[in-house]
Amino acid sequence: MRTRLTAIVLLGASCNAGAATLDADAIGQLAWLSGCWAAPGAEAGSGEQWMAPAGGTLLGMSRTVKGGKTTAWEFLQIREVDGQLAYVAKPHNQPEAAFKLAALEGSSATFENPQHDFPQRIIYTRDGDKLQARIEGTMNGKARGKDFPLLRVACEGK
Repeated sequence: MRTRLTAIVLLGASCNAGAATLDADAIGQLAWLSGCWAAPGAEAGSGEQWMAPAGGTLLGMSRTVKGGKTTAWEFLQIREVDGQLAYVAKPHNQPEAAFKLAALEGSSATFENPQHDFPQRIIYTRDGDKLQARIEGTMNGKARGKDFPLLRVACEGK
């Protein structure tokens, strides 16, 4: 099983390396993620959208469109898991996976789940209207990594 994670998560809070404990307004510090993001050159309808934080969660979704058809989708959450902030992904046709906040420095955050097949790490950084995600881990005994550049875009809806 391979989990495809496209969302990028940055936190505007501070924590030390290692497991970060959840503080009372940690989820509110993710408000900058609210809105719509898309990969440069992606087909129309592809992208990621996050709702504003409320009720202790930040909810998101992503969709990949190729040839006019949805080929992949993922439901996303940032919420408390066992007392720690975590990025929780539910990709299509795959079980849910949670990645706990492991490190936060400025506008860079790392979420980890060493027991997950791939990826084991999700690393995100933000620079203005650019969001850069990187997934890393070991697959078939080899270190792997993949970058996902995203740009802030207008949210479309009718």
